[in-house]
Amino acid sequence: MVLVLIIGDLHIPHRTHDLPSKFKKLLVPGKIQQILCTGNVCDKETFEYLRSVASDVVVVRGDYDETSSFPLSASITYPPIKIGVIHGHQCIPTGDLDALSSIARQMDVDVLVSGGTHTFQAIEYDGHFFVNPGSATGAWTGAWNGDPTPSFALMDIQGAVVVTYVYQLIEGEVRVEKVEWRKEPPKEPAASGLPQSTVMPQSIPSPGAGGGW
Repeated sequence: MVLVLIIGDLHIPHRTHDLPSKFKKLLVPGKIQQILCTGNVCDKETFEYLRSVASDVVVVRGDYDETSSFPLSASITYPPIKIGVIHGHQCIPTGDLDALSSIARQMDVDVLVSGGTHTFQAIEYDGHFFVNPGSATGAWTGAWNGDPTPSFALMDIQGAVVVTYVYQLIEGEVRVEKVEWRKEPPKEPAASGLPQSTVMPQSIPSPGAGGGW
């Protein structure tokens, strides 16, 4: 089991001053193996905070990140799952599933993590799984009126199964939802006269709630 934090579009300090305190209580060092960040971290202090939660931090460059040290995209493999990460401003229109599916095919990934919309999404489409963690701070976006709901995601990976837990701060309380996706094995012609075996992945436990640049 691998526990990966999916987070992004923080916009600290330009649009907000910090992560919600209730989120920080959940992000306990030592619980998470890796962080995948969709960008718009914006300041060094926030990047260092992410590194305090997990030493393995992969950040892609958002359209408001001033540093050039972040790549525009990244790919990570947890066999047999291959994950791609982009900010999302490369996708036109932002968040469009057909455009994201084209990027997923170009990157040759099973799961594509992207941001830009400041709205959480976890959906299977065109044979791929797309995850957008939203904005962890609920930073405003000019795309629509109103304040986005602060959110991040934890991705629990075990074999070919990916369980995504979304954490949203709604009316001052953290609410959690679960979305499960399974990578289907490649279809192979059955050998004549030979029995076919099916191996089911192990059940995945819920993650425990703990409390360069």
